Amino acid sequence: MFIKKKHIIAGRHPVIEALQQPNTVDKVLLFKNASGDQVLQIKDLAKLHQIPVQYVPIEKLNQLTNVQHQGVVAFKAAVQYSDLQQVIDWLNENGQVPLLLILDGITDVRNIGAIARSAVCCGAQAIIIPDKGVAALGEDAVKSSAGALEQIHICRVNSLMKAVDTLHLNGISVYASEMTASRSLFQLELTAPCAIVMGAEDKGVFSGMQKISDAVFKIPMAGKFESLNVSVAAGMILYEAMKQRMQA
Repeated sequence: MFIKKKHIIAGRHPVIEALQQPNTVDKVLLFKNASGDQVLQIKDLAKLHQIPVQYVPIEKLNQLTNVQHQGVVAFKAAVQYSDLQQVIDWLNENGQVPLLLILDGITDVRNIGAIARSAVCCGAQAIIIPDKGVAALGEDAVKSSAGALEQIHICRVNSLMKAVDTLHLNGISVYASEMTASRSLFQLELTAPCAIVMGAEDKGVFSGMQKISDAVFKIPMAGKFESLNVSVAAGMILYEAMKQRMQA
């Protein structure tokens, strides 16, 4: 994967400075044998701001930059991340009924971009992603979303399970999309505060997420086919939510 140099921060001190600025860094790559006070500081700052750290061989860092990286490289964030509870509070204060998306294991940046476009078009206010196991939301993601990722709250959390707990504590129902479910999308009450969990096309929604969801549902299909593209499925679900809310 080719990454433009302007998207990379290399060196311990520059990375520390970037980590001290809110919403500047998307991900940190750290040489697996790196040590020292600055390395500890980088780890602490990344943990504080819920920024994922990946431990890699030195060859990986050498491939990314010709700059003296001192065993650490960071990717600049192309989107601004928001705190989930603060987003919920803002929606409540502004009289908006939450319609949120949770992305579980979706790694294709084009799918995430397409999902963001549908989310903005259909009135969803936020997308919740884990800090690991999801495609990086760099400039390619923003471009594929036609800028939609800059128009919707992106909440990055260290645990989707804990995020569901937060949603439940705030009176927001969680519905998981699963093609083998018996309940239909059209049986859901989507005019109330809710969040929709979308899983990867090959694995679906994690079983643990299904268990703690308020309902598991499927999109009815006339033809026999294995599954829908996840971004297409998300668009269908979001459009149904918008339709119900417009008719309420």
